[in-house]
Amino acid sequence: MQLPKRLLFVFPALIFLLSFSQEGQKKQAEEQTVLPPFLAEESPWIDSLMATLTLEEKIAQLIMYPVYSNRGEKHVQDIERLIKEYKIGGVIYMQGGPVRQVNLNNRLQALSNVPLLTSIDGEWGVKMRLDSVISFPRQMLLGAVQNDSLIYQMGVEIAKQCSLTGVHINFAPVVDINVNPKNPVINSRSFGEQKELVTQKSIAYMNGMQDNLVLACAKHFPGHGDTDKDSHYALPTVSQSAGRIDSVELYPYKEMVKRGLGSVMVAHLYIPSLDDTKNRATSLSPKVVQQLLKDSLGFQGLAITDALNMHGVSKYYQPGELDLLALMAGNDILLFSEDVGKAIKYIKKGVEKGKVSEAVINAKCKKVLQLKKWVKLDEFTPLSTENLVQKINSRSSNLVNRKLVQNAMTLLVNDSNAVPVRGLNKLNIASVKIGNSSGWSVFQKELDKYGEVKHFSIGKNPSAQEELELLKTLSEYNLVIVGAHGSVHPSKNFGVSTKSIRLINRINQEHQTIVAWFANPYGLQKFPEAKELDGLVMAYQDNVLTNEYAAQLIFGGIPALGKLPVSAGEFNAGEGLVTSKNRLKYGLPEEEGFNYQKLQEIDSIALSGINEQAYPGCQILVARNGNVVYNKSFGFHTYEKKTAVRNSDLYDLASITKVSASVPGLMKLVDMEKITLDDNLCYHLDYVDSTEYMNMNLREMLAHTAGLVSTIFFYTKTLHRGQLDYKVYSTEKTDNYPYRVAEDLYIHKGIRDSIRKWTVTHGVHKKKDYRYSDVGFYFYKDIIEKYFGNSLDTITDSLFYKPLGAKTLTYNPRNKFDVGEIPPTENDMIFRKRLIHGDVHDQGASMMGGVGGHAGLFSSANDLAKLFQMYVNWGEYGGDRYISEATMKEFVKCQYCEEDNRRAAGFDRRSTASVGPTCNCVSFESFGHTGFTGTMAWADPNENIVYIFLSNRVYPDADNKKIMRMDIRTDIQGVIYESLALGKKEDSKELLAKKVD
Repeated sequence: MQLPKRLLFVFPALIFLLSFSQEGQKKQAEEQTVLPPFLAEESPWIDSLMATLTLEEKIAQLIMYPVYSNRGEKHVQDIERLIKEYKIGGVIYMQGGPVRQVNLNNRLQALSNVPLLTSIDGEWGVKMRLDSVISFPRQMLLGAVQNDSLIYQMGVEIAKQCSLTGVHINFAPVVDINVNPKNPVINSRSFGEQKELVTQKSIAYMNGMQDNLVLACAKHFPGHGDTDKDSHYALPTVSQSAGRIDSVELYPYKEMVKRGLGSVMVAHLYIPSLDDTKNRATSLSPKVVQQLLKDSLGFQGLAITDALNMHGVSKYYQPGELDLLALMAGNDILLFSEDVGKAIKYIKKGVEKGKVSEAVINAKCKKVLQLKKWVKLDEFTPLSTENLVQKINSRSSNLVNRKLVQNAMTLLVNDSNAVPVRGLNKLNIASVKIGNSSGWSVFQKELDKYGEVKHFSIGKNPSAQEELELLKTLSEYNLVIVGAHGSVHPSKNFGVSTKSIRLINRINQEHQTIVAWFANPYGLQKFPEAKELDGLVMAYQDNVLTNEYAAQLIFGGIPALGKLPVSAGEFNAGEGLVTSKNRLKYGLPEEEGFNYQKLQEIDSIALSGINEQAYPGCQILVARNGNVVYNKSFGFHTYEKKTAVRNSDLYDLASITKVSASVPGLMKLVDMEKITLDDNLCYHLDYVDSTEYMNMNLREMLAHTAGLVSTIFFYTKTLHRGQLDYKVYSTEKTDNYPYRVAEDLYIHKGIRDSIRKWTVTHGVHKKKDYRYSDVGFYFYKDIIEKYFGNSLDTITDSLFYKPLGAKTLTYNPRNKFDVGEIPPTENDMIFRKRLIHGDVHDQGASMMGGVGGHAGLFSSANDLAKLFQMYVNWGEYGGDRYISEATMKEFVKCQYCEEDNRRAAGFDRRSTASVGPTCNCVSFESFGHTGFTGTMAWADPNENIVYIFLSNRVYPDADNKKIMRMDIRTDIQGVIYESLALGKKEDSKELLAKKVD
């Protein structure tokens, strides 16, 4: 027997619906152990309202009307009329601002006899509708995050946002499984294409909100992920079988219902396998809403229609009629009713005609009132707007947001371990920004933090000539990092053009190429050659955080942890390579356990120094566990306040040079077995033979206990009656006067031999007591240069600074940087008779052409921190080992502690006395150095803290010692440790509270 075609079409749906027999329903009811949280609410307040509300008023409680806080007084008066005339039960807040919304909410709530139930479409937080507030990522990016507790924390933060702005229901999460890459309306709003992943993350998001008294709403039932039309404009058709829908699209709903899902938004879809009534949207189908969602799946929460003004339904039915059909289908709340008066009228007539029973209206109304009681509307008080925007954009929200983006970054290609980038000393790096706005992108600025990168920019549709010129310019670079800046929207073709793809392919043919993809993953469908890249980072969206973290991942500041949530181009869902962190990261203090408020006290200390003219400006950096959590600049280059200090500016490090040039050079020689700390000076330098220096021991010298004098003022030997001797100096650079001392001042080439002679003929102290000295570092410089066969500046740059990516850590910065990037130091009226600007302040180092073993280095705080992070890592950074761990530990340990000498081998350490270079809060294992110009660099391996303070306190007069009298540097260090202690205390309290719960 052959069945009619219509029965053949309907038969799968009948099988599907019949499969939910009474036995099946009973089994599912047993599995569902958690009811929506608001259904437990019973109170006299609810009973009283149910007894006093008329039928029309009960119907009105089921209507949510749109409200805009940015539409002016007439719009507000229209809403007030609906409240007074019809007593609507709720509103959905649309566009506006947080303060305007709260003020409007207070006004409307004061007018309504029954408090209004409020809602918002806030999938990525209230930012989806409101200005001035933080935006969390779209769900596709979140689908890449492997730690679902972060999704829960986001739910918590979004619940806080909702509560602060008067919202009770958030229409999120989207639980649609995006199996159709061409989906025009869901797409990046979905967690992905895998039902288990979508479900896990949806549950985490739901719990985060509902645990904090904001009702979640799973949408768009029964599944909008396999559509190719937007239901805002048409009625999309889903042609899948009932069995497929049951196994895929319904899977998240089944699992969420078991765990107490509060509400479901029913979509406007045409799904013939569930209901083949012509032009009947699922939102109007009793088979879908009542029988499938409520009866079969056992959902007892609120069924909410998608907006009833959407053309997917509104084009087929008149206002009022549409609302009645939606209620008859089983929906509890009518969202975005186009005509409230007609809706109430039609529904009341429907009750009178028996189309819907009054008992059903009562049951639905009671659920709404139970929800109002659960969100404490029975005791509503007006909300405050004081510091509202600040509260929404809280530190905790920013922290969660950063963690989400960081954990989502996905490495899809890593040929020959190109990521993280290594071997910076062998690379000439360019970055190319394709698309986005003009100028440097955040991505390129973040790349700058890691090393020397030359930046270029080109539009997403470059002409052939523009492309050719760029390729020609790139020919001198051997690594090109491309930022492909696009869009999340299918309607915009994901913002990546075929010309952009062609350009990337041409770059990749000629260079090692790493691409950061700031666009929807589906855009990779246009990029079949993507797997031929050396590196590909999927960043999912184009915003500040994705740009920052993509750059950090490329250089190893963060690990790659994300997994692709959808299949895209040549890549399958679930792909994602893992890397490790090996360079500095840039984050928030809370990530490393600091109390943010306490840490901000650094600002006031720094500013107090400027106000008291202890220095005109400064840079301060704090890192813990390789994470830079504080990096700020204050003040100006000079007291004239013409040039503000920037984080990239270079300060004269003074004696920090000792532990940043000479000491690492010596450690390298120890590792090479060229020297040992127990060698005498004569083992390595012939010119000390037969002098008082020949048997000086390196360990004793580095610990400042060898009898060396504190310093030798070599420059006095080059003056005649207090004036420069122009037999020694010249105003022009020549072969005989090659070394720059200051502006228009050069010194004779024989000066270095003279300095050696003056040194070895200078007396020493017979008693080898502790006495800080610069003198030994002239010898160390000679030792290092002897064994490496080059000048100290070239040696340290090739061995340390360039491989570290410390481009500003350099001698003679004028040769590489504009003088406007270098704060001046002293107006030297004794020796050089001029302002010292871009030349080393120390007189001895200046006579050595700016390259001394004890002074001469300049740096930004960020780049100096890289060197000191390498020290804290016991000689390793960026995946490369610079110094052996054993050698590092030997040099930083106290050498003669039993003799009341705190010094390590070259490094300074915390004093056991009340006065010393540090606060008493640092560990005794910490080490570092200070500098005469007002600088300090300190590392504490116990807490893995690096602290950098740079200033030019000697401007314009080196006699200015206010920075020491005010204890600026040590007070700041004290705040760092107090902040950490307070943060640890707060963390332990929070942990204890969780255990008690």
